[in-house]
Amino acid sequence: MDYISQARNGFAGIDADPALKDRALANLNTWLTHPDFTAYRPQLEWLCQSGAWSVLLDSFYQVMPFGTGGRRGAVGIGPNRMNPWTLGASVQGHCEYLRQRFPGVSPLKVVLAYDVRQFEDKRKVYNPALPNPVLHLSSREFCQHAAGVYAANGVVPVILPPDSKRYVPTPELSFTIRFLRAHSGLNMTASHNPPDDNGSKFYDERGSQLVPPEDQLMSEMVEAVAAIKYVPFADAVSARKVEFLDDAPHRAFIDLCRHESVLPAPKNDELRVVFTPLHGCGWFCAGEVLEAQGFKPIVVPEQATPDGQFPNVTKQPNPEVPECMDRAEKLATERGADLVIATDPDADRIGGLASRSPGGGAPFRFLTGNEIAALLTHFKLAQLARAGSLPASPIVITTEVTTGQITRIGRQFGAQVINDLLVGFKYHADVLWQLETTGQYGDVRGSVSDFVIASEESHGILATAGIRDKDSACAALLMAEAALHQKRQGRTIPEYLDDLNRQFGYFRNELLNIVLTGLEGKVNMGRMLDALRNNPPKSIGGLPVTSFEDLWNTEGRMGPFKGATDRAARNFLIFRLAADGMQAKVCLRPSGTEPKAKAYIEVSGAPWKAGTPQAAWDAACAKIDTQVQEVATDFLTQALATIGQVPAPGATKLSR
Repeated sequence: MDYISQARNGFAGIDADPALKDRALANLNTWLTHPDFTAYRPQLEWLCQSGAWSVLLDSFYQVMPFGTGGRRGAVGIGPNRMNPWTLGASVQGHCEYLRQRFPGVSPLKVVLAYDVRQFEDKRKVYNPALPNPVLHLSSREFCQHAAGVYAANGVVPVILPPDSKRYVPTPELSFTIRFLRAHSGLNMTASHNPPDDNGSKFYDERGSQLVPPEDQLMSEMVEAVAAIKYVPFADAVSARKVEFLDDAPHRAFIDLCRHESVLPAPKNDELRVVFTPLHGCGWFCAGEVLEAQGFKPIVVPEQATPDGQFPNVTKQPNPEVPECMDRAEKLATERGADLVIATDPDADRIGGLASRSPGGGAPFRFLTGNEIAALLTHFKLAQLARAGSLPASPIVITTEVTTGQITRIGRQFGAQVINDLLVGFKYHADVLWQLETTGQYGDVRGSVSDFVIASEESHGILATAGIRDKDSACAALLMAEAALHQKRQGRTIPEYLDDLNRQFGYFRNELLNIVLTGLEGKVNMGRMLDALRNNPPKSIGGLPVTSFEDLWNTEGRMGPFKGATDRAARNFLIFRLAADGMQAKVCLRPSGTEPKAKAYIEVSGAPWKAGTPQAAWDAACAKIDTQVQEVATDFLTQALATIGQVPAPGATKLSR
């Protein structure tokens, strides 16, 4: 029996759409027979012989779709995995898109960046005794492969020299595109995903990821690719078709970030900051900026070296996960530090721990993404106002799923607050572009000079319009200066956060992940959202649903779809609740990069009223904490019931 017949019989035992099985068979047949895929054949034949039908079906039923700005997922063999073919097809489509976007322009230039990761098959999918063209592939090598495709298409790739010891973090890539006046950018990174994942994110000439309808146009061109032009990277270099980055953009980037300082530099050992890049490239932005501003960051030694396997990181290299900072916390305790700052592998996200003691050292408090967003928004607005340099009508930008405390903070300072964006910093960048070119965004009027800060709950901050993606460097500087400002008053960051809660109301924000893996999970996710869309709950966690918004509603605030990518981004449900002096909100959307749906839960109360006893305030906050858990448990139960499932033990456990 041939391999395709075996696969057809194997797929028959899997509960999936027959059309998807047929597509998988057709794709598998191509990879088994076409000469372009000869190198993959030993592993594919072994997978068939081993009866790995679920793996093969998931690897071949589709070409990996574009998510937030490109493709991201598991490295492996097949069109639904990251490998040189899926990257090459993306880059080929990108070349076609650039020629259409810039007709007659020559040469077109694209800046390339990469993170530290390298594929080692930690999931043990493949046979280690057989040849495997994706084993050991690093982000650098992926990027050099992309450079070969660009060069073959007459597009000039601009990349670090092969012997470079440094990296270009995500925010620096955004800046460098603008600095060099390049036409686009490509970032090879899977951010904080597991080590065996990778991805390609494409940027426009503004230094931001594409928004609808441009991302749709590019996606269509990628899907239409029939052949990939390619020359080996070494040959492209020999033919002088590749340009190498020098230090000028990097120095200018560091200077730009330093200009965001709002306080005099610390004196001597005035503030102790422990810093960890979690084996990523964060030192090359956040670390260097902190050092240049006099903060003398104490680096966690075992996590300082760039290493795509993240060997000394607990759980995952993501500052949203407190456990990843366990070594940093130990070092901070030993050194009596005031603050811990961590960056994720591509250094666009920031996280941290803050000492509860005015003198530094343990105990430490983990800072959530929402707390960082509110803290830095208030700190920057307050310091600009104190210095008399706050714009007359400042602009603050955030998303629908980020804490509502930011809106209250911004309005106290007279800011125009944009607080209803979809998830993804490309939408923040689009706001800045519209302000830059038209002087308005919706009802907001102003220019980029009025922009103060942008944020999102997933530990993303942007503090300068010179960058058009989230940026850990400026965020690290502001966080260190906020801690310094508090210490100079004999106070701590946790006390600052408590003050914000009293002044603007206690907001409890939680993220509930509804994990639905594989092809079956994707089908169930669609069924679940459709069921909630068509029959929304009347109450959640005992609170009545006062309004329901479906962003797929083309007659609503977002209007008609701008294409398939816009439709995918707007697969977003909002349930607003209110009762007993509390307001609550649940937002649900499927992740664009991971096999899960995300439920963002917020419960908030009114600000502290003068004369309220401390015990009464503590009780009000505790009631909100209890209510968040009730909302999370009930919402997950109702959501899973739509697909005939119940929550697994511990599935509704929240972060604190």
